[in-house]
Amino acid sequence: MKIRYPKTFLFIIIVAAAIAAFVLILPESTQPQSPGYALYTLKRGDITATVSATGTVNPLITVQVGSQVSGTIQDLYADFNTLVHKGDVIAQIDPALFKASLAEAQASLKSAQAAREKAAVEVEDTKRKLARVEGLRKQNLVAESEVDVARFEYEGAVAEHQLRSAAVEQAEAARNRQQVNLDYTTIYAPIDGVVISRDVDVGQTVAASLQAPTLFTIAHDLARMQIETDVDEAFIGMIDQGQEVTFTVFAYPDRKFKGNVAQVRLNPTVEAGVVKYNCIIHVDNEDLALKPGMTATVAIEVAHRDNVFKVPNAALRYIPDWPEERLQQIREGLKTNEAIVWQPGTRELKPIKVRMGIVADKETEVISDELQEGLKIAIPGNPVESERRRRFGLSLF
Repeated sequence: MKIRYPKTFLFIIIVAAAIAAFVLILPESTQPQSPGYALYTLKRGDITATVSATGTVNPLITVQVGSQVSGTIQDLYADFNTLVHKGDVIAQIDPALFKASLAEAQASLKSAQAAREKAAVEVEDTKRKLARVEGLRKQNLVAESEVDVARFEYEGAVAEHQLRSAAVEQAEAARNRQQVNLDYTTIYAPIDGVVISRDVDVGQTVAASLQAPTLFTIAHDLARMQIETDVDEAFIGMIDQGQEVTFTVFAYPDRKFKGNVAQVRLNPTVEAGVVKYNCIIHVDNEDLALKPGMTATVAIEVAHRDNVFKVPNAALRYIPDWPEERLQQIREGLKTNEAIVWQPGTRELKPIKVRMGIVADKETEVISDELQEGLKIAIPGNPVESERRRRFGLSLF
């Protein structure tokens, strides 16, 4: 059985479809004309300029403990994360060879001392002979040549005694050197701190022939840390000692840490043709959340002002679609630190010359007698077109 619809109902459907088609295919020229910009309401607020960089978190004082003698590690008394105090024994190198060398040096010293004593006796003996021959010579009982021989023997004995005395000093020095080497087989902690690295194991042989091998790395105090960061030469003039710093680390992405610039080092480094300077930032780490070696994303506060007019940086880049000659006339006389913001008027935009203050990442401080709170400023955007797409687009959301 066929269903019959009233003619009135069919007419209403046809009219509704026609209206919908008319709206959807309405020529662009009949739509509301977009001004080509969005509006920003001028307001006061705080603004902070920062210089961004990345760096590495490290302890303030780190000491690499090495060995001045070669040998086999006999014992280890410290490990990773061990708390140590200055003077604690943290490692022992096998001292057997050094004890033998010390005993040999002590024996050589005793031999040298005995030779010196013998030379001293020879001096006394030749001295008495010389005195006796000189007495006989005064009585003309011996020839002058015998006096010369006796004097020569005496002087030779004195020289031999001096030589033996020097040999004793040399043997003492060798003995002392062997004693020091033996003492070096016991490794002591040079500072109070925490062992953050152990580079040897028991039984491992360390060779100190060219340079002292590193056995441990000790951090003095992990409650005080520093960040070493490199700042581009274009921004280094803004950095000064004492400036506040905020930074984050990957381990705590939602937490902001604070510190202060402690030093701007004068030694430049060049990376890919860019000159950079190393800046040291001191950080409190009382809760020990920061670990050595963490990568820090740093923001150094170089300027800050409260309760000033500020606009989005895009507002200073906005240029209306006007003839270039007219825009050039408006820009005449602008200084380096001046710019133009545009205030919507009744018929067209009104240019306002402003002086730029602090420039932050997203906002800039603007100064002008014509500015007042609540003033509308043009920024790049097309709100009418966006509204038309929301109302007549295919998407219902």
